[in-house]
Amino acid sequence: MTEHISRKELKQDKIRESFEHGAEAVYSHSRLAGILVAIALIGVVAYAGWKFYSDRQTLQASVALDDAMKTYSGRIGLPNASDPTDIAFSTEQARSEAALQKFIVVADKYPRTNPGKLARYYQALELEDLERHNQALEALKTLSAGGDKELAAMAQYQMANVYARTGKTDDAVKLYRALADQRSVFVPRQLVLVELADFLRQSNPAEAASLYQQIKKEFPDSTVVDRADRGLGMIAPKS
Repeated sequence: MTEHISRKELKQDKIRESFEHGAEAVYSHSRLAGILVAIALIGVVAYAGWKFYSDRQTLQASVALDDAMKTYSGRIGLPNASDPTDIAFSTEQARSEAALQKFIVVADKYPRTNPGKLARYYQALELEDLERHNQALEALKTLSAGGDKELAAMAQYQMANVYARTGKTDDAVKLYRALADQRSVFVPRQLVLVELADFLRQSNPAEAASLYQQIKKEFPDSTVVDRADRGLGMIAPKS
């Protein structure tokens, strides 16, 4: 005998079925929301941990760089025995060697921090002072390839100076010209142009004179104008 289902019972079944589907949907949605919240919380905790670590590394690097800078700025002469904070060296080379070792430690230990990157820059300067030009260039190239635009410009400027001192004329001129077009804050255009003009004064006096005149026209109120005038005086034929 076929079971007869009343309209009331059918309606109740549909209501129950609808309720079950709705509850299942709410549960699924709640579960997804819970997962998303958990992921977000993990991200927040991870960022907070990274930020704490990053800030701590930067602080430690700053302290280490400050100590290295004290050596870098140490005076030449006999140490003052009555002043334990006095930092003195017998020669400039001794001071450079001591500062170099400290800058290397900071740069190698904290390479991703700003103080660590700055330590790498000073490492290169000390290597230049010690006539270790190839090693200086290696350190400068590392900074030049980094993401800090201003620090890269500073590194490139020092690279151009090293090229100029070591007879790599084409490399020096190419880099000076590129830097002049970059308009860096820490390596101003007028400084680069006057360096380029000074460098070309012997090999290409006509271009050097043109650059000196360009400096006087573009930067009439700059302190490099006096240097440009001196350069022009050296180029002018003597009577």
